[in-house]
Amino acid sequence: MKLGLQVKLKQTLAPQLIQSLRMLQMPLLRLEQTLRQELVTNPLLEEVEPSLGTDEEEKAFSEEEAQIDPRLSKIDWEDYLGDDVGYKFRVEKERGEDKTEPFFVFEKTLYDHLLEQLNYQKLSQEEFDIGEYIIGNIDENGYLSCSIEEIINTLKSNPKTTKKILSLIQSFDPPGVGARDLKESLLFQLTEKDLRDTLAYKIVKNYLSELDKKSISQLAKIMGVEFTQVQKAMEVIRSLSPKPAYGRFTPGALPVIPDLVVEKVGDDFVVYHNDKNVPRLTINPAYRKLVKKDSKSTPETKEYIKKKLEQARWFLNALNQRRTTMIKVMEAIVEEQRNFFEKGPKELKPLIMDDIAAKVEMNVATISRVANDKYVQTPQGIFEIKYFFNKGVQKQNGEELSKRNVKSLIEKFVKEENPLSPLSDQQVCDMLIKEGINIARRTVTKYREELRILPARFRKRVKEECETENLSRNS
Repeated sequence: MKLGLQVKLKQTLAPQLIQSLRMLQMPLLRLEQTLRQELVTNPLLEEVEPSLGTDEEEKAFSEEEAQIDPRLSKIDWEDYLGDDVGYKFRVEKERGEDKTEPFFVFEKTLYDHLLEQLNYQKLSQEEFDIGEYIIGNIDENGYLSCSIEEIINTLKSNPKTTKKILSLIQSFDPPGVGARDLKESLLFQLTEKDLRDTLAYKIVKNYLSELDKKSISQLAKIMGVEFTQVQKAMEVIRSLSPKPAYGRFTPGALPVIPDLVVEKVGDDFVVYHNDKNVPRLTINPAYRKLVKKDSKSTPETKEYIKKKLEQARWFLNALNQRRTTMIKVMEAIVEEQRNFFEKGPKELKPLIMDDIAAKVEMNVATISRVANDKYVQTPQGIFEIKYFFNKGVQKQNGEELSKRNVKSLIEKFVKEENPLSPLSDQQVCDMLIKEGINIARRTVTKYREELRILPARFRKRVKEECETENLSRNS
């Protein structure tokens, strides 16, 4: 009996969990699009003016709604809903899922492109939900931003199924998408080109982190092959993309509108949700008036209404949970990064998601969903929420510098390097030490790979290429 109850509860909670996770992942404009779509597909929802929803009305509504389910059989839903909703019901019965076109048309994003490919696969609902969640955690460069373990723990999904769906997505276009690091992405790209059994594949798999320290001659000697073979393999590797989705899908396909706003009021910082243009939804008030009417409805219609009521409740609960969670997380970030909000980016201190997760008593995966693809307007400008999370590096004077600031310096050094003679990781390390930053070469290598910057050997440009580029810039 107990086991049966647990299974029933799991089946009941699963759709709510998926709904909440999807909504928490959405940036503001996509959320607005989703709300307007839901208004079209669910007759029990309606949009209300912000001024109409007082606390008293909400309280009265909650008290009434708590008693609705036992009386559903007494409602003449067919008379109330009318021909229009009856039509929607018939269409849904014939087609299954609702296929209503969205209210807004957006440019195709990487998310859209991957989801389109997922829709072509023959998957169960569980497999599709896992795939959709994985795609939602792939960043604008095409890399998976969380671990497979986090996905399994969050969705409570079968590990074997989850890994199978991840492998499927990693076979999608663009080649290399869904990888967890640079090496994996390059290996996927080589596999897609049918170059798995080649020297280039072996070099990436076994020697990628060593390329800055070893010459082509040394590599040829270690691998027992000719110098020219390694040279050709290096040319193949140079043709690969360290950021598989970069340039093909603009993250700005949806305009950047901050989800949250941080303002200074007196001596305090206040966080609020930037939802003035987001539709405010509620259960249709006519629904309450019909609760007391005698029913002439068919069992089929009653079942449809029960389904739509359940969906409406889940939807509104997920919407409220998203709002509450985002504000709570941002308030904790403001508390930890107060100097940043007072004085600017130079005051950004080391902070990891685990710290905020512990502070607000949520899991790290939830913090990650809040941080990814969401923006906040602050007195210092608009920033992606994940900007505030970065590990620290010790300076020679004992101070701790944020990992993000160190990465910015590495990017700056590489950007300004001579393309005919790119900086090795050791040279970058020496430059950082001159800046007073205690850092090891292997840490520089790690940060460079996290920035998706290829080793110096693959960044090297021949003189003719540089001259051609300079001529095109000056023409």
